[in-house]
Amino acid sequence: MIGLISATAAGAAARDRLAAAWPDRTRVYEGPVGDAVRTAFAQCEQLVCFLATGAVVRLVAPLLSGKTEDPGVVCVDEGGRFAVSLLGGHAGGANELAREVGDVLGAEPVVTTATDAVDLAGLDTLGLPVEGDVAGVSRALLDGEAVALRAEVAWPLPPLPVAEEGSYTIRLTDRLVETAEREAVLRPPTLVVGVGASKGAPVEEVLGLVRDALREAGLSVASVAELATVDAKSEEAGIVEAARRLGVPLVTYSAEELAGVDVPNPSDAPLAAVGTPSVAEAAALVGGGELLVPKRKSAASPAMATCAVVRRPGRGRLAVVGLGPGARDLLTPRAKAELRRASVLVGLDQYVDQIRDLLRPGTRILESGLGAEEERARTAVEEAREGQAVALIGSGDAGVYAMASPALAEASDDIDVVGVPGVTAALAAGAILGAPLGHDHVSISLSDLHTPWEVIERRVRAAAEADIVVTFYNPRSRGRDWQLPKALGILAEHRARQTPVGVVRNASRPDESSRLTTLGALDPATVDMMTVVTVGNTATRDIAGRMVTPRGYRWQSAQEGSE
Repeated sequence: MIGLISATAAGAAARDRLAAAWPDRTRVYEGPVGDAVRTAFAQCEQLVCFLATGAVVRLVAPLLSGKTEDPGVVCVDEGGRFAVSLLGGHAGGANELAREVGDVLGAEPVVTTATDAVDLAGLDTLGLPVEGDVAGVSRALLDGEAVALRAEVAWPLPPLPVAEEGSYTIRLTDRLVETAEREAVLRPPTLVVGVGASKGAPVEEVLGLVRDALREAGLSVASVAELATVDAKSEEAGIVEAARRLGVPLVTYSAEELAGVDVPNPSDAPLAAVGTPSVAEAAALVGGGELLVPKRKSAASPAMATCAVVRRPGRGRLAVVGLGPGARDLLTPRAKAELRRASVLVGLDQYVDQIRDLLRPGTRILESGLGAEEERARTAVEEAREGQAVALIGSGDAGVYAMASPALAEASDDIDVVGVPGVTAALAAGAILGAPLGHDHVSISLSDLHTPWEVIERRVRAAAEADIVVTFYNPRSRGRDWQLPKALGILAEHRARQTPVGVVRNASRPDESSRLTTLGALDPATVDMMTVVTVGNTATRDIAGRMVTPRGYRWQSAQEGSE
């Protein structure tokens, strides 16, 4: 929850705007400012104070406990010009909160955290537990000193300016190690602990067994990703509470799933009790991986708990990102976040140029020219399989005539894949033209480089006969000048010459152009590959120079009939 505190009428007005924008995220604290700040500081994860920074510093100073415990605090000035990240920039999320507040209120976010200022991924912002000389290693990265990355397990990290050798070290490991001087240790969640328990097993026995097993195997409890067990034990209090105390999810599987997993130590006891010869080992091994700790029992007599530990291989991450039609303000925040997260960027050279300035320093860029789509898809998947965080970019929506389908055709279930939608050309052109896609519509590419013309023609004819609005992608190029006239001729067999047609070139870009014409008047020679052509259906109309396809609401039809 975000606590909101103000002292003046202007501050209250800005406070109320933020509360209205985030009704489920915020709580307004009224009353004397000092009391409000103290109460909110104790109750909330974050605070936005519409007060002077000096006043907030004096109010929160006696309340501070430590950077991992204190809430993030953002200050907004009386004029609403600045949103200042004052406290807990990383750990408390104040840096990102300042940016969000700025978006809502039109204020300039002020972030003074050094890594943010130079667009360097902070070690405490990677979503992984981190320990050791975090400040020293971060300072070395900022100063351009050589920092080595020792990755003992594979894990997709954002770009970091690291070297093979250095006087400072970032160590990526799930092992229980003492941090050395000038070393920061990142703990990736690679370990899965399978657990089994008799009915009524106390949480202390389950938790003690898990911790002992990890410690004796030289593994860090901070790298535990989940506890896993059989469905029948999903509500076993000792297991549920152990997961809660460890701060990890409890994942359960059916007895049938577990019975199908090969394990080194099957037993008749769990087979009789829950229907599978193994619970702890099988639950840990369901997703594959290396069995580091075979099944072991707790030390109690009689033993009421068992556990096993598996290290799952680090999975690479492939984000397939749609960049939209070209305008920077149509690039989604999610797309921007994925571009900043990626350590490897794969894309068409002209698309890379569009977003090069958004990439973090150290991002490895693999770009190629037109016609290398399959090569780019294979490259992106191969990089992800190497454990990298990869962004594969495409214009518009990456799933529409773009890179998502060839990439996913190459990818198997050994990597994580994230799709990031973008504003596709049909939508961008439709918004410029008016509302041509107000009813059923279809997009058809007229490029026969990968699809036989016979197939394309059959699809155009089906859309014509079904009276569906059609958007043509890739309508005409120097080497393909007859397909668009042919397609328009097919539509003309079913639609009048006066049917509205919208033509948009370079939608949302500086040299954008658009015009509204008709099916009979359109000259195909004026169309090229940078153009989207939208042909209306029999209900589409030119209304005040805008292309409109009625939705067909009953009240609208009745109104038109009465006129």
